[in-house]
Amino acid sequence: MPLARPLNHPWRRAVAGSTAAAALLLSGCGADVVTDGKKSEKTTVKRCGEPVEYTVPKRTVAYEGGSADKLFSLGLTDHVHGYVMPPANPPVKESPWASEYAKVKKLSDDLLNKEVVVDAKADFVVAGWNSGFSDQRGITPEILDKLKIQSFMHTESCYNYPKHPEKKKPFEALYTDLERLGKIFKVEEKARKVVDDLKRREKAVEAKAPKGSPVPVFLYDSGTDQPFTAGGQVPPDDIIGKAGGKNIFSSLGQRWTQVNWESVTKAEPEVVVILDYGDKPAKKKIEFLKKSPQTRELPAVKKNNFFILDYNEGISGPRNIDGLERFGKYLRELTR
Repeated sequence: MPLARPLNHPWRRAVAGSTAAAALLLSGCGADVVTDGKKSEKTTVKRCGEPVEYTVPKRTVAYEGGSADKLFSLGLTDHVHGYVMPPANPPVKESPWASEYAKVKKLSDDLLNKEVVVDAKADFVVAGWNSGFSDQRGITPEILDKLKIQSFMHTESCYNYPKHPEKKKPFEALYTDLERLGKIFKVEEKARKVVDDLKRREKAVEAKAPKGSPVPVFLYDSGTDQPFTAGGQVPPDDIIGKAGGKNIFSSLGQRWTQVNWESVTKAEPEVVVILDYGDKPAKKKIEFLKKSPQTRELPAVKKNNFFILDYNEGISGPRNIDGLERFGKYLRELTR
């Protein structure tokens, strides 16, 4: 099964050719922190599985909406110099933190690269492994370390990070990131409050999930000859599962991955989640599924059971819980 995504999608282009001293917080996300005990500016926090020493950043560059949203949700706008936002990402004016985006600079509308980071005089970069950071494009945490530029990776993307992997379920990874960023920026109390609220909302959806056998759900990202979909390492897997469904490719220990139509047909999904982004709107994807002989007889397609998930609800960030709440409501209404 091919693991690389086609070159026309920012996640895929990014992976072309290959996507303590402190006790654990009550949330259980495990932001391991070590300080020198003297009100030091230095804090040791894990970057994936690697303990890294940080000083409080002042000129942060965030890649994509998920990174920026995490920082803005923690009240860290004054520490953000700017963001890099590839075209697939919906306009920032649609973000709950639109007013915060307006206070910082848009540095690029392309993929993350070393030049834009250096030109910005950044002292901290937040992105994912193989979705921002990339060996092929010459911007990795190791390269930035040599330039004395700090970096942080989304835990959701760490499962195959070379030498220092870390594997957590997507929502747990989101909470871990918020807590670790809280430690780095010394806003631990704010991070606890944000995480507690997100967890409260998550549990509220779980408590109302339809009873009985989970509804089989297929996430359709893109692809005609072969579909791209969500494996078990990305937020839609938790969104689907915690709302009361079952991602038909949850058992794949991967992020965004290519499968074949035969495996989709065999799973007989009752719902199709359409990931909405880029220059091919959800409406066009639905039209394809309704016309293609490989998909038009799927139960979900025949019943017109389509749910549209926003790009920023599908990548690691606080808006994952918005997506969970919307999909939870959709499933409850569908199964009545």
